[in-house]
Amino acid sequence: MISVDLLISLNKILPAAQILTDKESLFRYGKDWTGYMPNASVILFPKTTDEVQKIVIWARKNRISLVPSGGRTGLSGAATALNNEAIVSFEKMNRILNFDSFDQTVTCEPGVITQDLQQFAQEKNLFFPVDFASRGSSQIGGNISTNAGGIKVLRYGLMRHWVSSLQVVTGTGEVLHLNRGLVKNATGYDLRQLFIGAEGTLGFITQATIQLTQSPKDLETFLFAVPDLNAVMKIYHHFKTHVTLQAYEMFTQQALNLVSAHTGLKSPLQSAGPYYLVIEIERSHSHNSTNSLDLFSQAMDNGWIMDGAQAQNPQQAREFWRLREDISEATAPFSPYKNDISVRITHVPAFLNEMDQILKKEYPHFELVWFGHIGDGNLHINILKPKNMEKQIFIDECLRVNQILFTMIEHYEGSISAEHGVGLTKKSYLNHTRTEAEIHLMKGIKQVFDPDQIMNPGKIF
Repeated sequence: MISVDLLISLNKILPAAQILTDKESLFRYGKDWTGYMPNASVILFPKTTDEVQKIVIWARKNRISLVPSGGRTGLSGAATALNNEAIVSFEKMNRILNFDSFDQTVTCEPGVITQDLQQFAQEKNLFFPVDFASRGSSQIGGNISTNAGGIKVLRYGLMRHWVSSLQVVTGTGEVLHLNRGLVKNATGYDLRQLFIGAEGTLGFITQATIQLTQSPKDLETFLFAVPDLNAVMKIYHHFKTHVTLQAYEMFTQQALNLVSAHTGLKSPLQSAGPYYLVIEIERSHSHNSTNSLDLFSQAMDNGWIMDGAQAQNPQQAREFWRLREDISEATAPFSPYKNDISVRITHVPAFLNEMDQILKKEYPHFELVWFGHIGDGNLHINILKPKNMEKQIFIDECLRVNQILFTMIEHYEGSISAEHGVGLTKKSYLNHTRTEAEIHLMKGIKQVFDPDQIMNPGKIF
């Protein structure tokens, strides 16, 4: 808990209604989806950049560490307060401030919900392409701070590709305006990019200008049952050569079983397979006149697809996507241990097969649920905790296998965290993806922006 003297000093910079210290709130705001038990001292709800700046100056003066809090949908522990920190929640900084129809940009505060920004873009006949299952609760500030990916990275790239400018408050309490919405700006270091993916360790985002784009037209959605991992990659190359893929997502039969049990949704296919694909194609951007149904038929003839279906309407397309997007929710009751890894697309076939062998060998008695954004080399691995196994024993076993899995990823020059960030859960494995020289430089950058080490300390390093 926070001391009376510190609360009195806080009341000089924030109204009482923007400060919470009750146990229920401390528990709720002190953790993200990773499930760490929080230990926070106070929750602060700034409404303006000026209030964020005052909070940082107060924290420097009183040697109080700060943890940013958005939608708390993260899976790395980056938004977790474990050591009596003050939580800075951005849920009251949730306004869309400006829309520029000429530049097709929108300026908003960090607490804007991802889905709300998507809907705003749609109302303007435009499109915000960063998309994932937690769109209804994640916030733009968190998306930027973790360089969010999702299901359309194959076509549109990561969050950093859509951030035109940022306003941030650094760990020194300085307000910076980074890039100011410029398309071209060759004037030295792009500090905006440093804050994208920094997980709040350099400073806090208080405004962002987001680039929007034209909405995709004539989308086609397919669901395929696939016999093996080699076929997954053959289908990918087959379609990518002829059409523009919006998304290319894979999941296993185990994942489908859990989603069906959790939601009641069933596969529309007559035949089951060990692997499934959800493919989304934009017909209007095809490289040639090749019909997607012809590609489907050719893949069937080659034995790469066991069974398949094309969505006949938007509702069916949404149901296809739910089979993939509801996996995390369906596995949540089983306290899964999660890994989020990636390699270059060139290495995906060999990587998939080697990873599959490792998982089968090291987890013979555990149920594995894995799925992936195969088109960008990203896989999510969920190891479900057996009912009768103590949690710590389960975690220890998963940590043991991490060393084997991450060493293999290092061999492929891949990433131990493709889109979830480092946070608490992956910081001890950072050396498998980053060199000693890189880590040294990253720590030096943090020292410049946060000399007192008060901005989300203990995360990444």
